[in-house]
Amino acid sequence: MCGIAGFVGQGDRDDLDAMLNALVHRGPDGRASTVDDTERVHLGHTRLAIVDLAGGTQPMWNEDRTLCVICNGEIYNHLELRGLLQAKGHVFRSDHSDTEVLVHGYEEWGEELPLRLNGMFAFAICDWTRRRIFLARDRFGEKPLYYSHRPGLFAFASELKAMIRHPGVARTINLRALQKFFAYGYMPAPSALYDGTCKLPGGCHLTFDMASRTIRVGRYWQFALTPDESLGDDREASLAEELRHLLLQSAKRRLMSDVPLGIFLSGGIDSSSVLAAVASHLPTDQVETFTVGFTEPSFDESAQARAVATAFGTRHHEEILDLAAARGMMAQVLSQLDEPLGDASIIPTFLVSRFARTRVKVALSGDGGDELFAGYDPIKALAPARLYAHFVPRALHRGLRRLAGLLPASTRNMSLDFKLRRSLMGLSYPRALWNAVWLGAVEPDTMADLFDEPISSEELFEEAIALWNRNPRLGLLDRTLEFYTNLYLQDDILMKSDRASMMSSLEARAVFLDNDMVAFCQRLPARFKYRNGERKYLLKKAMAPLLPREVLHRRKKGFGIPVAKWLRALPAIPPMTPVAGVRTRWVEACWRDHLAGRRDHRLFLWSWLSLQSLLPVLNEGR
Repeated sequence: MCGIAGFVGQGDRDDLDAMLNALVHRGPDGRASTVDDTERVHLGHTRLAIVDLAGGTQPMWNEDRTLCVICNGEIYNHLELRGLLQAKGHVFRSDHSDTEVLVHGYEEWGEELPLRLNGMFAFAICDWTRRRIFLARDRFGEKPLYYSHRPGLFAFASELKAMIRHPGVARTINLRALQKFFAYGYMPAPSALYDGTCKLPGGCHLTFDMASRTIRVGRYWQFALTPDESLGDDREASLAEELRHLLLQSAKRRLMSDVPLGIFLSGGIDSSSVLAAVASHLPTDQVETFTVGFTEPSFDESAQARAVATAFGTRHHEEILDLAAARGMMAQVLSQLDEPLGDASIIPTFLVSRFARTRVKVALSGDGGDELFAGYDPIKALAPARLYAHFVPRALHRGLRRLAGLLPASTRNMSLDFKLRRSLMGLSYPRALWNAVWLGAVEPDTMADLFDEPISSEELFEEAIALWNRNPRLGLLDRTLEFYTNLYLQDDILMKSDRASMMSSLEARAVFLDNDMVAFCQRLPARFKYRNGERKYLLKKAMAPLLPREVLHRRKKGFGIPVAKWLRALPAIPPMTPVAGVRTRWVEACWRDHLAGRRDHRLFLWSWLSLQSLLPVLNEGR
């Protein structure tokens, strides 16, 4: 895991150093750079050494130094690719660096290289012969990559904090991107926080031509469900066996490491499945597991995690925190985020990452299991939502929402009143917007109260609408899973995991996002994911021989914190830095209503705090 940064055009070595200084947490083990004054190319890398500690220094070159690469991530199938490339005559200098397959792979396959990679990555290859720079990001966007293109400058970096250290990159907030952030609760790619900056979407590559100073963005892969309805229920046992094999295979690939490695363990089926898969390859008394628990019962999962760890006999490590102490970390964590995020579980994710880093340098996670196997709460709401939308006249929707608004607001994790109000809010809009509105911080009709500039729902949610309309033959469940996997997973879950782990210089690896596992899930009919009210149906069947029964049928809790309660405990409305185009008075009114207990604005106010925590960064380093 590392940080990368570079630019072509205006700027000098001091600018590159400033960018790299902002990425030290991503690569504390070393840094290096290369500069070509003729082409005005500057490339830099900060390294978190994980694989081939001695031979993995970057930038890394090919034999005749006509190509070099800087990479953030891991290529899990690098040994197979190395063998293929050596058979074609390529000469490797490192002993077993996964990064070196990128230079030789690009020589051999060009822009088709990313399709051959099984891993998480964001890399830049400088091709001096063709005078171009080739960037690519992994299929799901596990590793971040931003860029800016304007006259006289093309710049890129792993984080926006590094990008804006270059004087040629704007620091003014992009209002349209900010509107999308409040609409979704995260910033969907390619939107990025600052004017003139973009987030390269997962599954995409970009080519910058040094001669013409132009860029070209292409998509090499996108998650799309293609259910094979010929897979009948008579295949259930064989499909479960195949899934179990794929999970064990994926875990084995992600054990690739020359440094200590562990597992995030919550006690739920996803992380427990990861542990079971790892236990098939390693003695369990050598497996390190990590859990962070809380003193508040409705948010604590430590007992369940402890039970799973005990069942497998791992070296289990547990840290129980008082929520008041965790609350004190809000400002610290939010200020280190690269872009605003409306997901408050960034706090416990940071805490478990920091805790794990005291013993290991790599941690395996269950990220992606909910998206691939229909694990989220709204999945169970789809059937009643369909009936509600069909039978309840739209004229009654507002009245029913007002009635739900009269319910006492609970501060418990995913309380009934919270879920009811969110459900009814989403159902006030077309089906293409249900999922986005359910998760968003501000509903579409309220955007006009927050922003001076009006925006249509069609433009605000263009990403969600495009996904919804892409394949009309898919059912409601599959369309919902495509939304979660293409948007929410990439720009919320994986963004959160990357930033929280990197704050502690820890590498996090998502076992469920292996290429072969994903291909299996893409062809799996929806009834194998959700059946008769049971989520993750086939995953539970697959893991039944390996996991305790109580894990398979444990009620999903989620990795949360008492946001509503914390916000109400604030002594007063927090200081607010004005943001151009945003109506601060409306924000203040939301704070007053929330503090008084009249309304539950937890999602919006957390998102607002996240944004406010980043604003001081605009005045740093210049």
